[in-house]
Amino acid sequence: MTTCTAAVARGAHQPFTIEQISVGGPRAGEVLVRIAGVGLCHTDLVFRDQFDAFVKPGVLGHEGAGVIEAVGEGVSGLVVGDRVVLGFSSCGGCPRCDEHLPSYCQNFVPMNYAGMRLDDGSTAYSDAGGERVSSHFFGQSSFAMLAVTRARNVVKVPDGTAVPLELLGPLGCGLMTGAGAVMKSMACKAGSSLIVFGGGPVGLAAVMAGKVQDCSHVILVEPVAARRGIALELGATHVIDPVSGDLGEAVRAILPLGVDAALDTTGNVGVIETGLANLAPHGIIGLVGVPKDMTASISVNIAALMTPGLRIIGIIEGDAVPQDFIPELLALNAKGQFPFERLVQTFPLSQINEAVEVQAKGQCIKVVLIP
Repeated sequence: MTTCTAAVARGAHQPFTIEQISVGGPRAGEVLVRIAGVGLCHTDLVFRDQFDAFVKPGVLGHEGAGVIEAVGEGVSGLVVGDRVVLGFSSCGGCPRCDEHLPSYCQNFVPMNYAGMRLDDGSTAYSDAGGERVSSHFFGQSSFAMLAVTRARNVVKVPDGTAVPLELLGPLGCGLMTGAGAVMKSMACKAGSSLIVFGGGPVGLAAVMAGKVQDCSHVILVEPVAARRGIALELGATHVIDPVSGDLGEAVRAILPLGVDAALDTTGNVGVIETGLANLAPHGIIGLVGVPKDMTASISVNIAALMTPGLRIIGIIEGDAVPQDFIPELLALNAKGQFPFERLVQTFPLSQINEAVEVQAKGQCIKVVLIP
C-alpha cells in the first residue's frame, strides 16, 4: 500500500474533496500509472451527480495519461517507464470486441461503471479512515496521482510525440469520441457535408475530423462566439449562432437540400430534432451528448424517417479501438491536422472544483488537471 492525493466524489452535487488515499498495487492484468494529467469530462460529472451506479465515495476521472510505475502478473508488452494514455475497459472476448467494436462490449457497463474489480468486488483505493473508495471508473479512476488500471485500457504513446504527456489524456475519451464519430461511426466521405451541434471539446474534435475527411461543408452550431471563432480556425467552413434566428432556416440557407451527416454533442431534444429534420436523403445523425434528463426522448415520424432513408445512431467512444485510433490521431497532430492541444487549459488537481465552474461557464474549452 502507498498513499497519494486524489479528488474524491462523496455525493451528488457535492464538491470534490482533495484527500490522501491509500492505493494498492496492481494485481494480475493491471498496471499502476503515475498520472501526469487527466481531462475533465462531462461524463465525470454525470456519474457524480446523476447516476448512482458508481458508488460514492469514489475516484472518477477517465482521461488519464502518465507513466507506468508497476506491472501486475501476466501483463505483457508493457514495462515500467512506458508513457501511456488510458482508455476505456472492454473484455476482449465477446462478439462486439471480436468485431473490433470494444465500446459496445457486452461487459462495457460493469467494467466501466461498477467502481470495482469484477472478479472479487475489491477496489484499488481506501480513504484515511480505511473506508472503501470506488475505483476502476472506465477501468482507471484517474482523478488521482496514482491509478490502477487494467492493462487492456493502456495505449503506449508513440516515440517522438511532441505534445506534452500531461495533455494527451483527453484522447482517451472526448477527443476520440468526436473524431471517431466523424471518421468511423458515420464515416463521412470526401465531398460530403457535416454539421456539428455544440462547440465543446467533442464537437471541435469532430470539426477537425471533418476537415481531415475533406468534407465540403463543415458547419458548427454554437452560441459562444469564441468557440465559433476557433472552429473556423480548425476547419469549419461555416458557423451558426443558434440564438440569432431560426436554426433550420440557417442550415437550409447554407445547404438547401440538407446535410449528409449531423453530430449532436448537446443531448438537447430540440437540437436533435432540428438536426434530424435537416438531413439530406439517406442522411445520418449521430448522438453522443448525454441529456440532462435521462428519461428524455425524441419524437420521430416513421414515414418521414423511412421514405428518405434517414438514420439515427447512438455513438460510444467514436466506435474506436483506442490502441489503433489514438496513435492515428497523434500522427495527424504531428502533421498539423488535429491540433487538439489548442483546446486545452490546465489546472492543478487541487483546483478541480474551480475548473468545473470555469468549464461550465464556457470560459475554457477543455480542462486538463495536473496532479
